[in-house]
Amino acid sequence: MTVLIDSWAWIEYFRGSKAGERAREFIEGEEDAVISTINLAEVYRWILRFYPEEVADEKVAAMKQRCTVIEVTEKIAIESAKLKHRLKLGLGDAIILATARETEARIVTGDPDFKGMKGVVFLGAGD
Repeated sequence: MTVLIDSWAWIEYFRGSKAGERAREFIEGEEDAVISTINLAEVYRWILRFYPEEVADEKVAAMKQRCTVIEVTEKIAIESAKLKHRLKLGLGDAIILATARETEARIVTGDPDFKGMKGVVFLGAGD
């Protein structure tokens, strides 16, 4: 199984929350893992709210070491627009969903926007 480890899971993992403990199974697991360049941007921005750039650089390096980074291609961009329109998602979430579908990955997240969707491993709310 391939998993796309969503920004939500990475943030909770880095926070050391109870939800992060659930995410740890996938972040430290053996599954093939991918992330979108959008996940890198979202997590980097979150880290900068609390820590200096050096810490953000270290965390993103850990993400890239664990996961294959998937660029937003033209195909993913067009599919994202369709998903955003059809499902009324935010653009970031639509890109993540399109990336997961393109790579045949299950999304590991607790983001309520993904709750109940097919192909999502929903971890629940953060603390």
